[in-house]
Amino acid sequence: MSTHDWVEAISIPVFTGVTGWLINWTGLIMLFQPVHFHGTRVPGLRELAMLLPRKLQEVPGIMQGGVGWQGVIPSRAAKMGSIWTDKAISKLGTPQEFYRQLEPEKMAEHIVSVFAPEVPSIVDRTMRRNRPELWQDVPPRAKQVVYRRVQDQLPEIVLQITDEIGEYIDQLLDPKLMVVGHFERHPELASKVFHDIGQRELRMMVNFGFLFGFLFGIPMAAVNEIFKQWWLLPIMAVIVGWTTNALGIWLIFEPAEPRKIGPLKLHGLFVRRQNEVAEVYADIIAGDVVTLENIGNFLLYGPRGDRTRQMLEEAMGPVIDRAVGPLMPAVRVAVGARSYDNIRESFATATAEHTMTGLRDPAFSHQQSDKLRKLFAERVRELPYRDFVEMLRSGFKEDEWMLYAHGAIMGLAEAFIHLGLFGV
Repeated sequence: MSTHDWVEAISIPVFTGVTGWLINWTGLIMLFQPVHFHGTRVPGLRELAMLLPRKLQEVPGIMQGGVGWQGVIPSRAAKMGSIWTDKAISKLGTPQEFYRQLEPEKMAEHIVSVFAPEVPSIVDRTMRRNRPELWQDVPPRAKQVVYRRVQDQLPEIVLQITDEIGEYIDQLLDPKLMVVGHFERHPELASKVFHDIGQRELRMMVNFGFLFGFLFGIPMAAVNEIFKQWWLLPIMAVIVGWTTNALGIWLIFEPAEPRKIGPLKLHGLFVRRQNEVAEVYADIIAGDVVTLENIGNFLLYGPRGDRTRQMLEEAMGPVIDRAVGPLMPAVRVAVGARSYDNIRESFATATAEHTMTGLRDPAFSHQQSDKLRKLFAERVRELPYRDFVEMLRSGFKEDEWMLYAHGAIMGLAEAFIHLGLFGV
């Protein structure tokens, strides 16, 4: 072999090693970035996309009629939220378990502390809307008595409300709808889950890209030197590019169950850290997804919010009657039965949303999430290995082919660059 042949042969594994590193590094960028679609909308592409093979329809942007890119994971945020609910969150506990961990008694105390100072303004607005002339003539001291009587009822009524929500939480709260909707509105959270949980393995995957590429490059160099056919190197580079990504992902997740081969113990790199990952996963899910704030928003504004509002209004309905006390029949006659009922209903409607304001307090939500974190971490640690792997991988398993194809294309480009520099 001439000096040129030696340099050419040695350069092949170096090229494949660097390309393997670049394949996995750029592959991670494709997974996470950009969070939102960047590209150009093409007229008619959306309709044409319906005729394409299913795999091509999965390319981010195609089904929306765009040519560009969106990170695979954020583009699948809603789908992943659905899968995580089925594979993981639903196995972590029932809505009632989540709710009990949030301590309804403390929730009631916090709601009262937030709600009570708002009572005077709510009463004033209600009366001015319905009987402004009457309320204007009421002495300030009498108004204060009404405010105080309403406030005095709040602890009992709010505790009744939180207990009733707990009793019917399975009918009022759909964890899957809540989680899917939250991920759809915040696709960056899907990236955060993957990135924070698998940070060590993802970094290792990039480094494996160089190692695997270099090792595969050695037999490539030998085959290329023996047969000296220009088309051999591109074909082998495509195979190596595809295999490098596939092998890297396999090592992270497989085998799910530990296997011993002689003195070696084979176990997925991600799976063997289950206890450690459980804490990270619990922090993200309890801190950003299944939170008291999100539960409160779903109960009030979700698809079953009308049932929650009805429950709240029914609980707050008698408040005005009790505040008026024994004078209620006389007051009813004085203002008119219809007007009195309007005041009663208007107050119940106005206070319904205020009752839930305390649940949507981010600071209190974070404080109450500690018990949920412990519950989630405990349940994730108890998951069988296979379920644990599916918890993360199932979200993008169907899209892995895009990463493999990306590796194959980069491998092909590397082969043509090498041929351009060194020839056959």
